[in-house]
Amino acid sequence: MIQFVKYHKSYGSNTVLKIDNLAVQPGIYWIKGANGSGKSTFLKTIAGIIHFDGDILLNQHISVKKKPVAFRKLVNFAEAEPIFPTFLTGREMVKLFTSTKGAPGGQEAYFIDSMQMNDYINEPIGTYSSGMLKKLSIVLAFIGNPQLILLDEPLITIDTESLKILYKWIEEKNQKEHVSFFLSSHQPLDINELTLTDALLVDMQTVKFKP
Repeated sequence: MIQFVKYHKSYGSNTVLKIDNLAVQPGIYWIKGANGSGKSTFLKTIAGIIHFDGDILLNQHISVKKKPVAFRKLVNFAEAEPIFPTFLTGREMVKLFTSTKGAPGGQEAYFIDSMQMNDYINEPIGTYSSGMLKKLSIVLAFIGNPQLILLDEPLITIDTESLKILYKWIEEKNQKEHVSFFLSSHQPLDINELTLTDALLVDMQTVKFKP
């Protein structure tokens, strides 16, 4: 599903993460690691947001560097602490993503309704609480027809009921549409709510499957 080829991320002379060659098959993966271990950096490089050396391939041939538009259309990302233009409404952000991702018409209604966002989706984002911002970020990550969804610290700033809904979305997308997921968290995921394929251990300078 996704392959890392001579992947190397550094800040100046400091190597943050290094992967010689790693192929990850489709599934739902927990990206484990302590705070500061490189989880967010790892996901942001996969999303094509920050520079790295080497390459990342989706389905063996779609390169994040050589085919960035095609790659990003198939890989969605929700940040741990999302920031959006405060003057736009939530609905306008959804419309923007719907257009950019080539989403099916009306797809967003299910996600907005499920997260009970209708009361404020038409309000300016500058009025949103941190929890409302988190919900919007998660909804945007499910827009379109992604093959891989990256969720950075999805357990923080979200209430228990909304988290159950998120787990349901993940299971539905994975089982019905074969969408894969990388979920980073320093907190344990609820294995009673979510069936994990495996765990990837992220530690400074290495990424490997957790035994």
